[in-house]
Amino acid sequence: VQLQASGGGLVQPGGSLRLSCAASRTIFSVFRVNTYNWYRQVPGKQRELVATISGDYNTNYADSVKGRFAISRDNGKKTVYLQMTSLKPEDTAVYFCNMKTDWGQGTLVTVSS
Repeated sequence: VQLQASGGGLVQPGGSLRLSCAASRTIFSVFRVNTYNWYRQVPGKQRELVATISGDYNTNYADSVKGRFAISRDNGKKTVYLQMTSLKPEDTAVYFCNMKTDWGQGTLVTVSS
């Protein structure tokens, strides 16, 4: 599977962004059963699991983003989303989507005034 993340950018504290992760080289019947994850990484730190969505739409979040971020999926579009609200400077990172051993290229989110 090839994963393409997009939607990052510069946003002020308190703002919102929606990240997208489009999957290719896969088919609907395979995409829809898999679990997808969003991770983030700050230079010099370990990659952190931010959110997970399973094939039956169960979701899990890191404590640091609960209540602010929402992960969702559109199986018809083979795309996973991360809606981020009430962004904080500490959310600044490169965000990656992941499925098993496959990783997207990352999209940079910068939260700054």
